[in-house]
Amino acid sequence: MLIWISLIYTVYALVRFYAAVMEIGFVLKAKRAQPVILSASNFIKAGNYKIATTKMELLQILYDLLIFFWWFDFGLNFLDRAIVIDNEILHAVVFVDLFIAINYFLGLPFDWYKTFSLDKKFGFSNMDFKMYLMDQLKASVLFLVFGSLVIALLSWIILVLPNWWIWGFGVVFLILLFINMVYPTWIAPLFNKFTPLQDEDLKNAIEALLQKAGLKSSGVFSLDASKRDNRLNAYFGGLGKSKRVVLFDTLIAKLDKTELLAVLGHELGHFKHKDIIKNIFSSGLMLLIMFAIFGNLPSDIFLQLGVSNGSYMTLVFFLLFSPVLSFLFMPFFSFLSRKNEYAADAYGSECESKEALASALMKLADANKSFPYSHPLTIALYFTHPPLVTRLKHLGVDVNEDKRFMEEHCHE
Repeated sequence: MLIWISLIYTVYALVRFYAAVMEIGFVLKAKRAQPVILSASNFIKAGNYKIATTKMELLQILYDLLIFFWWFDFGLNFLDRAIVIDNEILHAVVFVDLFIAINYFLGLPFDWYKTFSLDKKFGFSNMDFKMYLMDQLKASVLFLVFGSLVIALLSWIILVLPNWWIWGFGVVFLILLFINMVYPTWIAPLFNKFTPLQDEDLKNAIEALLQKAGLKSSGVFSLDASKRDNRLNAYFGGLGKSKRVVLFDTLIAKLDKTELLAVLGHELGHFKHKDIIKNIFSSGLMLLIMFAIFGNLPSDIFLQLGVSNGSYMTLVFFLLFSPVLSFLFMPFFSFLSRKNEYAADAYGSECESKEALASALMKLADANKSFPYSHPLTIALYFTHPPLVTRLKHLGVDVNEDKRFMEEHCHE
């Protein structure tokens, strides 16, 4: 059984590695094509950034594979013997917290390198050490308090309730819904400052747009994103009465009124088409399947590993293998998501105009240095949004593609 589990994880890593290698080769060729959407200088910079981050991903895939086998061959057994606590629930909390903490510290060099090297080099990150440290501390405290409570609750469910995986799924699903509901009002303000939008004309236009779509929000806010990063973004956060419109200050600075309304119109399109509800249902279904699998693990696995068949080990198995199962579902959900994006673009165009939405998308891509081309395999595996070139075509925009490059290398 362990051989099969190891083989499955290895295949998962190799597929991701292969996709990353193909992406690097593809972007290297695409960089030599005629620049589209982005300015000529940003086209090259975006390609270089894509290659640099994908090379880092290659190293991280191999690193994660080594860590996985380290846990399987030594780490889990060592941690199981090192922690001696009679109370099963407390044992689970300490064990799982330590497992997550070790993985966090092992992965920290990649996060540090991306934040302070790659993102600084390409003009994205404004992060300093103090801010980075404070963010990490806040996130760690939040997890230590609330994450530990969830671990304790799941451990109790595993120990006490028959068919625990059904109850475990229900509890985790409700917790995720609750987090989504309170995130914009309780959690996000711990990291960023939210200011009610000062531009009354823009605020009134946004509220009219919301009213037309039938969406009630708790307000329109500007987020001080620029203190950390120069990328542009906007989102609708929260569920129920906690819903709010959030505009990055970087976005407000770069887009004009019609472009901002078109971007928000796109997001409202997801609301009108009930994409948020669909996504919640899809995520819930995937979570249920995961709980069904990990709730019925054969006991032989634990015996072969030489570890206890305790609630904490079941939770750790869930954490180790959930990325593999998520990866299996990802192409299907990404395909559906890309279809939804076209419909949201159409609604955003109706709210303002195709020209305004297209202009906004091009400004976003240029400022965020989003390379407009990707290998078809990368798109199929990961892209929740269609490539920007394709989105603009659907909006009727001629992006002056390099037809020779498209014919030779793109087969969509």
